Amino acid sequence: METNKKIELGKRGEREAERYLKKKGYKIIAKNFRVKGGELDIVAEKDGEIVFVEVRTRKSGEFMDPVYSIGPRKRERLRRAAQVFLISRGLDLLPCRFDVITLVGEGKGFTLEHYENVFI
Repeated sequence: METNKKIELGKRGEREAERYLKKKGYKIIAKNFRVKGGELDIVAEKDGEIVFVEVRTRKSGEFMDPVYSIGPRKRERLRRAAQVFLISRGLDLLPCRFDVITLVGEGKGFTLEHYENVFI
């Protein structure tokens, strides 16, 4: 897939994930929080818990389920970015978790799956 089309697909997926989270009662705190070596797609809060959401968007028919595309290096980068986020916002004493939202599809819509507390 061309780079620009892949980036646009990813942005569409993040917008869909944000809409989904809001409907489920999550408050969006930050989007695309970047630090050296990492980025958090969506940071949300629900019921006093900070939720770091990694969004994975793929076209239909791709081989691997997107949730399996998050390897050990990516998880470590997410952990470090989350730590910086929590400390910088004075939220480091609150409970937190890492979720993954996968979106598969193209054209008119996506199939969305929300995996809670995927890794520590």
